[in-house]
Amino acid sequence: MGRYALQRLLGVIPLLFVVSVLVFLFIHLIPGDPARLIAGKDATLDEIQGIQRQLGLDQPLWRQYIDYMGNTLRGDLGNSIRSGLPVTDLLGSSIMPTVWLTLLSMAWALIIGLLIGMVSAVYHNRWPDYVGTLVSISGMSIPGFWLGLVLIQVFSVELGWVPTGGVDTWRSYIMPSLTLGAGIMSMIARYSRSSMLETMREDYVRTARAKGLREYLVVGRHALRNSLIQVVTVAGLQFGFLLGGSVMVETVFSIPGIGRLLVDSILYRDYTVIQALLLIFAAQFILINLLVDLLYGVLNPKIRYS
Repeated sequence: MGRYALQRLLGVIPLLFVVSVLVFLFIHLIPGDPARLIAGKDATLDEIQGIQRQLGLDQPLWRQYIDYMGNTLRGDLGNSIRSGLPVTDLLGSSIMPTVWLTLLSMAWALIIGLLIGMVSAVYHNRWPDYVGTLVSISGMSIPGFWLGLVLIQVFSVELGWVPTGGVDTWRSYIMPSLTLGAGIMSMIARYSRSSMLETMREDYVRTARAKGLREYLVVGRHALRNSLIQVVTVAGLQFGFLLGGSVMVETVFSIPGIGRLLVDSILYRDYTVIQALLLIFAAQFILINLLVDLLYGVLNPKIRYS
C-alpha cells in the first residue's frame, strides 16, 4: 500500500499543475480590471497603469503565471485586493471555523446515517425501515437555508438554548452542523441501507448465521464492514463538497469561514483571494479521493494495490 500511495501522490503533481493553470485562466477571464478596482472610479489612467505595473498585470499572461506559481510554491499567495492583507493571513483566520464545522457535520451525519441504514436493512419492509426512509427523504428534500432559519427561530429565539450565530463557543456549531449535515446524513443512510441489504444476502452472512452467531455479531462484524466500501466513497466525496460548499450555512449563521470569505471576495472582485480558495478547494478534493482509495484496503483486506 505504501508504494501505491507514493505513486498516487506523485500522480497528484501533474494534476495539480493542470488545476492551477485552469484556475489561473479562469480568474483572468473574469470581467473587470483589478487595478481599476484598487485605484477607484476617479483614478487617472496613469494611476491605473502604475498599479498594473505594481501587480505585474502589464506582463504577458504566461509570465504572470510563472510568477504566481513561484510565489505560491514559496507559500506566498499574494495580498488581498480589498484589504491589502496577505491572503495566507485571511485563510488562517477563516479556515478553522470551516474545518470544525465540516468535521462535526460529517461526524454526526456518518453516525446517524449508518445507524439508520443499518436498522432499515435489518428490519427491511417493517416499520423501522419506513421511519428511516421517511427521515432520509426528509433530510434530502428540506432546503438547507430553510432548515437553518427554522433552527434559529426555535432553539435560539424562542428557547434560547444556543447562539444565533458566530463561533464564540462550542454550542455555536450545533445548529450549523445539523443544517450542513442533514443532506449528507440522508444520503449516507440511503446508500448504507441498499449496501447492507445486498451484503446480507451473501453466502458468508448466511453461513455466519448457520454457525449460531448472534445477530448483532452477524450484522456488525460481517455485514456492516463489508458494506462500508460504497459508504466511504460517498462520504469522501461529500466531505470535499462540505469543505467548499458551506457558503450558505456560514452566511445564515454568520460564521467567518472560508465559504463566507469566498462570497465576500466574489462580491468585491478580490481576485487573489478567489484564486487561492479555488486552488485549495481543488487540492483538497484530490487528496480526499486519494485517502478514500487507501481506505478501501483497510476496510477490505482482499483489495490489493498495484
